[in-house]
Amino acid sequence: MTTHRLGVSAALVDGRLVAGDVAIDGELVEAVGLPPASGGRIAAPGLVDIQVNGFAGVDLMAADVDELHALAQALPRHGVTAWLPTLITAAVTDTDRALDRLGKAFPPGSRPVAGEARTLGVHLEGPYLSPRRLGTHPPQHRRDPDLAELDTWRRRGDVVAVTLAPELPHALELVKALSDDGVLVSLGHSDATAYDAHLAFDAGARTVTHLFNAMSAMRHREPGLPGAALSRPDVVVQMVLDGHHLSPDVVRVVWAAAPDRVVLVTDATAAAGRPDGTYALAGVALDVTDGVVRNPDGTLAGSALTLSGAVRNAVEIGIDPAAVLTAVTERPAELLGRDDIGRLRPGARADITVFDDDLSLRETWLGGDPVELATP
Repeated sequence: MTTHRLGVSAALVDGRLVAGDVAIDGELVEAVGLPPASGGRIAAPGLVDIQVNGFAGVDLMAADVDELHALAQALPRHGVTAWLPTLITAAVTDTDRALDRLGKAFPPGSRPVAGEARTLGVHLEGPYLSPRRLGTHPPQHRRDPDLAELDTWRRRGDVVAVTLAPELPHALELVKALSDDGVLVSLGHSDATAYDAHLAFDAGARTVTHLFNAMSAMRHREPGLPGAALSRPDVVVQMVLDGHHLSPDVVRVVWAAAPDRVVLVTDATAAAGRPDGTYALAGVALDVTDGVVRNPDGTLAGSALTLSGAVRNAVEIGIDPAAVLTAVTERPAELLGRDDIGRLRPGARADITVFDDDLSLRETWLGGDPVELATP
């Protein structure tokens, strides 16, 4: 194998930007901290997106196997080298079919397919959600927690994460059972009080889905789910930084309150990586105008965001670049308990992103091979 140097000035290593170039040898990272190249470019681990409902014209709930592979091939063109497919609330038969197709396209434990982002399992966002905080989730398919039903889905697919509302009947039992079994429990689409939220975090929930969106409000006498999450050093908060879900001031406040506990996600729909137009999310019609994704009621319905776009958005509002890159690489990998992704170190698989000094995506490498980027 021939060693190749990336020509960068710094690299993200263990949450810090360390001066020096990076060398890869075949599929693996050979060295970091080599004499730096000029130009100010930054190497980071491949981006990790843990909330993807669709991408590049493909809706996960309706996608066939070929479309799923097309989606996995499109993600690296925008810097993402590992992703967590997310299925929203739907009819049982639709969820069953989607799990079957995901399992066929990406068998658990299989090697990453050349040219495709690595699939990390399945995230079920629902159906155990608050009827008051559904957002775009179809109300006719919402229901209260059912451990037997979820066990059936876990046998059917590689479910590694579940979003639920902790205030619902039997929710705490489900939180504890899933957490004890190693499944990541995230609180979201919830009308929980802070008390409800703390009970769920004590039972094993470890994160919050798209903070502030589709959840109880944070007030000075009743801080709700957002306040409870931000107050706890053991809870990771996920944010969608597309310029529409959260104001810049709120993003700055969150990062000040939880500097080492932020994960950026896209909540991407089929509209992500595509122009404005009409798309679908699990059978719900979506309108995308000026990059804003809305359902027929005018409610925000996921996003058209790319994770590399979220990186630029965060840096533009003043968040430290090392903190931003950590929130899309190391931190989501840690949240999922994965030590094989999200790290840039000798011996690791060479899934790498390279950014210009303004944090614009410059290159993606998958297993040591360069990927052609999408046209801006």
